[in-house]
Amino acid sequence: MNINLKSNVNFEIEALKIFNYQYNNNKVYNKYCNFLKIRNVTKLEEIPFMPIQFFKNHKVSCNNKHSHVFKSSGTKGTRSKHYISDIKLYVECFEKIFKSNYGNVKGKIILGLLPSYVEQGYSSLVFMVDHLIKLSEQTKSGFYLNNYKKLYDLINNVNEKKIILFGVSYALLDFIEKYNLSSKNLTVIETGGMKGRRKEITRDELHERLKIGFGTESIHSEYGMTELLSQAYSKKNGIFKTPNWLKVYCRDINNPLNIKSSGKGVLNFIDLANINSCSFIATEDIGQVYSNDSFEVLGRLDESDIRGCNLMFSQ
Repeated sequence: MNINLKSNVNFEIEALKIFNYQYNNNKVYNKYCNFLKIRNVTKLEEIPFMPIQFFKNHKVSCNNKHSHVFKSSGTKGTRSKHYISDIKLYVECFEKIFKSNYGNVKGKIILGLLPSYVEQGYSSLVFMVDHLIKLSEQTKSGFYLNNYKKLYDLINNVNEKKIILFGVSYALLDFIEKYNLSSKNLTVIETGGMKGRRKEITRDELHERLKIGFGTESIHSEYGMTELLSQAYSKKNGIFKTPNWLKVYCRDINNPLNIKSSGKGVLNFIDLANINSCSFIATEDIGQVYSNDSFEVLGRLDESDIRGCNLMFSQ
């Protein structure tokens, strides 16, 4: 089944087609829908969202043809696995999303400060940043693990080109504790996560510290996860904007089947690009969804909150 990532896509029609396709071809999603006694849907609100935890213990896929397998970070034990049947679709997806937010990659200096992702391997984020680095066609683009001095010298001495730095939260904080910058050409995109290296802090506190350290007016954010194929970016105040083929909803923490198109709750996503896996995912992120399809992340569920659905499914 093919997917249209163009701006004129009729979201509900495409989502209903994908539900039928994944219900019939994805054994894990089929079992979950049958457990809920939902087999036929006629509107978006009826589509079941599969708990993201299933990616840790089940092969969530519509076929057996996989060119890549991405894995989540291993900070909480078992790593989720996302089986990719068409890597070209993933590339098309993140290229379009990046370009719509930051323009053409070519000519920009793309930097990655993602040590834990690089070290663990199989990261969809590292794959994306590596691809953007190659598209940039800049010799100064690249990954930096713990060589903060080299990274500082590079950023500090570039005046003529725009620099985009993707960084995991703890590494960005480690960097600014050693070096302070003030570059008009620099855009910092934090990708979240302390990965067990630092105490968790609020996004507002993180951004305030990073703004001071990097000498920038705002800190950008990238919202993505191993189990999704699409990303969302925030350029200010932690408010994320979604591409046309990604919609976000919120669910009641006490009733996971109570889903709303706006308000506070736990975040659910419909990712039309995730055609060969599962497009309907119930995450563990608590957030606020706004009427214009933007959203922000406010926190995470703890293990006790999410254990219920997994126990039901295993029965």
